[in-house]
Amino acid sequence: MKSEGIEGCERFLSPGKGRGMRATKHFKVGDLIFVCPAYSYVLTVNERGGHCECCFTRREALSKCGKCKQAYYCNVECQKGDWPMHKLECSAMCSYGENWCPSETVRLVARIILKQKFQTERTQSERLLALKEFEAHLDKMDNEKNEMNQTDIAALRHFYSRHLDFPDNAALTELFAQVNCNGFTIEDEELSHLGSAVFPDVALMNHSCSPNVIVTYKGTLAEVRAVQEISPGEEIFNSYIDLLYPTEDRNERLRDSYFFTCDCKECTTKSKDKAKMEICRKLSTPPEPEEIREMAMGVCLYMQDWDGAMKYGEKIVQPYSVHYPPYSLNVASMYLKLGRLYLGLEKKAEGVKALKKAVSIMNVVFGKDHHYIAEIKKEMEEQK
Repeated sequence: MKSEGIEGCERFLSPGKGRGMRATKHFKVGDLIFVCPAYSYVLTVNERGGHCECCFTRREALSKCGKCKQAYYCNVECQKGDWPMHKLECSAMCSYGENWCPSETVRLVARIILKQKFQTERTQSERLLALKEFEAHLDKMDNEKNEMNQTDIAALRHFYSRHLDFPDNAALTELFAQVNCNGFTIEDEELSHLGSAVFPDVALMNHSCSPNVIVTYKGTLAEVRAVQEISPGEEIFNSYIDLLYPTEDRNERLRDSYFFTCDCKECTTKSKDKAKMEICRKLSTPPEPEEIREMAMGVCLYMQDWDGAMKYGEKIVQPYSVHYPPYSLNVASMYLKLGRLYLGLEKKAEGVKALKKAVSIMNVVFGKDHHYIAEIKKEMEEQK
């Protein structure tokens, strides 16, 4: 297809950053800026049986592939739609059995290679940026990252050699580096990992620690919404990392994964660092960072220690509300988890109150018509 562009946005050369995306019209908070279908995607193995392999719909009574019996689908249409990609894995899973264990990145790259064989024109995922234009940063990779790349290439050849013709090693090295630097994790409303994907147009946006948009998912579609007012001519910024951390920690993560140091206003002024550290100091003696509490909450949930999970959630949610931007998925998901915990412990008033706070954020970041919000409203309705 010929590149059609995205209404309200354009690609441009961002000073000091390289290519980027900027608005050509005004967007208010909550506006849907654009939707990008995944160029390629893969459902994580742990979610098989709970989500459709093709559309990522979460539902019961999915139908499984009759051959490998490991991939599940909504219906025949979804199964047929996924077959061009699933056939890469179906026979291999049968042959290797329990020894079939490529990483999620390897599985995603295999699907990209296959798609590039038959998809020669630009797709609806590449209206402003083509996948082949992704930065690889090969010159900035250290020995450890290079070794990981070669390990992934070896796994790709091992598990997919019967079904794929591979480009040469140099091209594979570049492709893995491109995917590692530009890939996305698809998550649900509680920020649980569902799969991995590449969304070229979404990858065009540069990073800021004070982003004016947020990316959420509806199945295998990425939706980009404004979380600040955006004027015509203003650059559109996404956040590449978790914004909970102080400036030095954030930039260490950015340098390690994306090979740059952020120079946004929040990083140059470090305006929130002192407040973050002070809140951590007051909340714990000795200090117990929110990330540790969230891990502890996750352990409690896994162990079905509902009271323990609730207590950790109550400690986390207020600092999250202070540390994160106003419309944060991390804050929304914490209120959501806490609300569902309250309801499970027969604390209906507290549960509904927490769920309402989650919905107030989710209305902006997911859009009011998202099925996640409909599900939560149904949960609240059932408490009456």
